[in-house]
Amino acid sequence: MRILLWHVHGGWTDAFVRGGHDYLLPVNDARDGWGLGRADRDWPASVVEIPVGELRETDVDVVVLQRPDEVDAVERLTGRRPGRDLPAVFVEHNTPKTSITDAVHPLADREDIPVVHVTHFNRMFWDTGRAPTTVVEHGVADPGHRYTGALERLGVVINEPVRRWRVTGTDLLPAFTELAPVDVFGMGGDGLPTALGTSAERIRPVGDLRTGELHRELARRRVYLHPLRWTSLGLALLEAMHLGMPVLALATTEAPRAVPPAAGLVSNDLDALRDAARRYLADPDLARATGEAARAHALAHYGLPAFLHTWDRVLAEVRETGTVHPTPLSALERRLR
Repeated sequence: MRILLWHVHGGWTDAFVRGGHDYLLPVNDARDGWGLGRADRDWPASVVEIPVGELRETDVDVVVLQRPDEVDAVERLTGRRPGRDLPAVFVEHNTPKTSITDAVHPLADREDIPVVHVTHFNRMFWDTGRAPTTVVEHGVADPGHRYTGALERLGVVINEPVRRWRVTGTDLLPAFTELAPVDVFGMGGDGLPTALGTSAERIRPVGDLRTGELHRELARRRVYLHPLRWTSLGLALLEAMHLGMPVLALATTEAPRAVPPAAGLVSNDLDALRDAARRYLADPDLARATGEAARAHALAHYGLPAFLHTWDRVLAEVRETGTVHPTPLSALERRLR
């Protein structure tokens, strides 16, 4: 199948393009958000850059939309209307940004473009109106068990922690610096110690590392901290679990589903999270055993094979029928009905 999509979310795309299809990524001279292409990613040869000016003559079986503006962009650039002339599916990566309890999705009035949510939490929170919906949970390419925990430090991955602030729980980080230094990986971390009123020795912006280097460096930290308040489900959390790290997370959005008790602690009690961090920092053997449980759970529930298999089904349904079957009810939901 020939699938058109823009390179929008690098982590999600990294998993998606490892399936058995041809993936067509638009590219322009600016290499901006509307033509980033491969961006030097280590992706299979089946991921092909297509100049924006050639899209009208390019054969496409399904378009995977990820931003509302892409609906009009596809029609303008290909001459085909998504959902009508060209089978289409919209991947909603995000939690609602405003009017949280009654947020209406931009495609709520479309029956011809199904919406695929990346978490059950998102599907529940968004009002998608008449649009068919389903859930395809995240999958992560296994980086291997790389945990050493050699550094008695906390690792965090947050992009733009100063700008996003309370959304990403940046303001909560100083509560953990009394226990150990906190290393913050990700883009846009310049000025973080000053913004938090602490020293660079206690909160250290590491920067935006390439994936392999990020995994290697993150796995050297004793504990992974996930303080994000309002995001779908940070892929970095799942990657940390794959690496074999013990994890601490706020009990918000999809985290309670993603992290079992054996893998660390999910709680909104900051004192409880601090106590857990203290235990893992002081006991490397406990930290390692907890991280091994985290890895086992991540492989079983957020592995790449299941993710790609589910997407194969969704893409086939969209290509053949223009819609998707809803996510099957869980055993508990069936009993309740």
